[in-house]
Amino acid sequence: MASTAPAPGWLRVPDDANALAAQVWPSGAARDDDGRLVIAGRDAASLADEFGTPLYVVDEADARGRASRIRAAFEAAAASAGTTVTIYYAGKAFLSGAVVQWVTDEGLAVDVCTGGELAVALAAGADPASLGFHGNNKSLAEIEAAVGAGVGAIIIDSEIEIERVAAAASRAGRVQPVRLRVNSGVHASTHEFLATAHEDQKFGVALDRAVELGTRIRAHDSLDLLGLHCHIGSQIFDSAGFAESAERLLAAHAALARVAPLPELNLGGGFGIAYTSADEPAPIEAIARGILTAVSDGCLAHGVPVPKLAFEPGRSIIGPAGVTLYTVGTVKPVPIEGGVRHYVSVDGGMSDNARTALYGADYSARIASRASDADPVLVRVAGKHCESGDIVVDAEYLPGDIAPGDLLAVPATGAYCWSLASNYNHVPRPPVVAVRDGAARVIVRGETLHDLLARDAGLEPSDTTGAAEGAHA
Repeated sequence: MASTAPAPGWLRVPDDANALAAQVWPSGAARDDDGRLVIAGRDAASLADEFGTPLYVVDEADARGRASRIRAAFEAAAASAGTTVTIYYAGKAFLSGAVVQWVTDEGLAVDVCTGGELAVALAAGADPASLGFHGNNKSLAEIEAAVGAGVGAIIIDSEIEIERVAAAASRAGRVQPVRLRVNSGVHASTHEFLATAHEDQKFGVALDRAVELGTRIRAHDSLDLLGLHCHIGSQIFDSAGFAESAERLLAAHAALARVAPLPELNLGGGFGIAYTSADEPAPIEAIARGILTAVSDGCLAHGVPVPKLAFEPGRSIIGPAGVTLYTVGTVKPVPIEGGVRHYVSVDGGMSDNARTALYGADYSARIASRASDADPVLVRVAGKHCESGDIVVDAEYLPGDIAPGDLLAVPATGAYCWSLASNYNHVPRPPVVAVRDGAARVIVRGETLHDLLARDAGLEPSDTTGAAEGAHA
């Protein structure tokens, strides 16, 4: 089939529509001699046969390797500036018991932002003292749980939280370490950043109040101010925005540090990954060196020692390690003004990957069950939900003979896909399978129709059992 629909400017016709762009796929992804996609030693077709589709697949060694590489990059850069660093894995990207164990094995701490994420991290065996607890609207119960568990740092996000955390810590007879989240006025994405006086967002406090509120925190005997915290954005490809933000924060940091020790500075996360062959993030080593140089220079200018630093990557660890497998259900040409667009519909969609609908995110795709010598054709990969915006991949070149029954793989889905998954249209959420050295294991059980029906209080147990059995017959 031929396509006459317009392609986005960044998308190029591939020489080989079977090729896997190295920056987009897990390090353990390749094609075998029969042209099938293999992930960490296990072919995708056999994974689909065993676990069904849609299916989230995570290359465990790839995730561990990225965690280790990021930690090593920042440790080396910090050492050159005469300081140390803590790397927190940002659990919001994707959190499960297995992932907590992987990242802690690799020497990372863990960042959580709800009571649920805290419960998962603790149940997985994370040291409470190595946890950071975020959130712009922590409930009193969540604050009590964090203090009671001995969480290593609660990030105070608003003025009102100072009193709430102080009171909870006092009741527990504990001095609770905290950080104060500050808006630096810098918002960054890819290679660009915008610097303003203030940011209009729900997180953190204004930079011009950092010293005042830091002083108020220090007035509470039950609180220990570790340092300031800032997060400037997501999908950031270089160090420029971080450097600008650090320069702004260091004035407030220095003012507080001159009064009493302020041992830390947390500059957040947001390091970007490649979703398409057009994306080229700077190596994490270069980003780490750029940030540490800016911090070191800023501290020298303000006459204060370089503090211990902390960062919170999530997407850059787990995102590239993940691949979602789908089965193609229909392929149809749709006439559009000036041409034809080819829609390839799969058995998942916005319920397992909401990012395209939410943010207009771009993704890549490849046929996973075979190789093809057919000419590439421009397609749009759509989901099965009753929404016109239910798109998985907005534009991609796939072999022109793609057909119902083909297995389709979408890479770079390890972050924010399972985390944002829903049961829209009563579609069960898929399982998550980790693969390492050819062996696959379920790390998050997939839902069944019985699970969905069992939560409906308007149905009797006998009704839900029969309906679920009938649906799977």
